[in-house]
Amino acid sequence: MVDWLREVDGAIILTIHVQPGAKRSEVAGEYGDALKIRLAAPAVDGRANAALLAFIAQRLGLARSAVELKSGLTSRRKSLRVTGARPDAGHCLLGQ
Repeated sequence: MVDWLREVDGAIILTIHVQPGAKRSEVAGEYGDALKIRLAAPAVDGRANAALLAFIAQRLGLARSAVELKSGLTSRRKSLRVTGARPDAGHCLLGQ
């Protein structure tokens, strides 16, 4: 299993490094022990956080309500809790 994804109580916890204000939203690979995601949304008024949650939900084929920001509200490093994700969630996020 990868460092940035772990299973806890039937859900998965993702460690994410976010780069807001990119040209397009995409997974940029691993960044240390986190998954790096570039977001087109700016880091203004919570837009990047909302875009991140929607992006992760879309990549995993889940409802937006299944993805919750656990920590890192104003930081580039964030922790997300995802409920109802498939066992191959890491591969789905990486596009494999």
